[in-house]
Amino acid sequence: MRLGKQQAFWASAVRTAAGGVRALGSIAVCGALSACMVSPGMRMVQPPTLPVSSGEDGKPAVEQQIPITDINLTSLRQMREAAAQAKKTDSSALFGEPGPYRIGPGDVLQITVWDHPELAAAVGPPGNPQRPSDAAGGFVVDHDGNVQLPYAGKVDISGDAAGLVHVGGETADQAQRKIYRLLSEVFVKPQVTVRVTSFRAGQIYVDGEVRAPGAQTINDIPMTLSEALNRAGGFSPNADQSRIVIVRDGTSYPVNVTQMIESGQSPSRVMLKNGDMLRVMSREDNGVYVMGEVGKPATVMPMTDGKLTLAEALSQAGSVNPGSADAKELYVIRDAARGKPEIYHLNATSPVSMLLANQFNLQSKDVVYIDSSGLVRFSRVLNLLLPLVNAGLTTAIVTK
Repeated sequence: MRLGKQQAFWASAVRTAAGGVRALGSIAVCGALSACMVSPGMRMVQPPTLPVSSGEDGKPAVEQQIPITDINLTSLRQMREAAAQAKKTDSSALFGEPGPYRIGPGDVLQITVWDHPELAAAVGPPGNPQRPSDAAGGFVVDHDGNVQLPYAGKVDISGDAAGLVHVGGETADQAQRKIYRLLSEVFVKPQVTVRVTSFRAGQIYVDGEVRAPGAQTINDIPMTLSEALNRAGGFSPNADQSRIVIVRDGTSYPVNVTQMIESGQSPSRVMLKNGDMLRVMSREDNGVYVMGEVGKPATVMPMTDGKLTLAEALSQAGSVNPGSADAKELYVIRDAARGKPEIYHLNATSPVSMLLANQFNLQSKDVVYIDSSGLVRFSRVLNLLLPLVNAGLTTAIVTK
């Protein structure tokens, strides 16, 4: 008798639970279907809007509609033309022709007058500099550009030779001819040689992604952009060769070494001057964010030449996930932080999509997003509802 009652109890519980499951299942299906309509994802059917004003002073915020541009041959051609126009920066002040070294304050000269060893005593004992900035033995050019050489220069009121010779701004050959002319008033056809033994009048500063950053002294070898990078040990592996900045007299000049070489221009045409600062930017400062249904979402760095196409970014992020991605919904979001956002769309199911992606150049801080398919979103919503169904079934059995 007891066994019959237990069987009846469990049969009733099962019928009640089955009814609850059917009810919850119906609710779950309806909820899942409706949830698929509002589930998260960048299904940009309508152009999104973005507030362009904060609505201060009681005024309503103004919203700007952001159009979605399809990536095709026409849009790629327009982007290339716009990029070429944007690259026309005024860097003419950086170009110049190499010339001879000009003597400046702080330089040390070796002035030799042959057959007159008494003049060598004016140089003093040979120096033994412990640091590169220490002066070597010789005639040091003062801050006015003068050197003091006996028997040369003006004579003071006491009759002693002051020996001040102005050589600042002159080449070694010009200084040699000037000293010869002055000494010819005292000696008969003196044999004079002048050369710079220590260059200390000018220097530039190299910073950023180079192997040996620091100050570089300007000497008789023309200080071109190529020479400065070579003295600094060349680019580091993390250098972005398309983003070099030269700061001169309070003005920053961008230099794209990759673009110069591609256009047939040599970086040696860029002449650096005393006080210039050369900075090589890092690739990490110009990463691209790849999100959504890819193999491994990540921040992708541009190549060493500063370029990164959409195809390369997808490849580095593990490509499109074939099991969960909706290849029709691939978006590139650009320039949202500067008030002029742009959104580009690519249908990656097209046979020519990878050709287009390989020609679409990404820019710094771009966001690449691939949306999930409808079935995957339905499955994710259903996974959220299944715990509720299981909880309802357990509650029905326990209550009965």
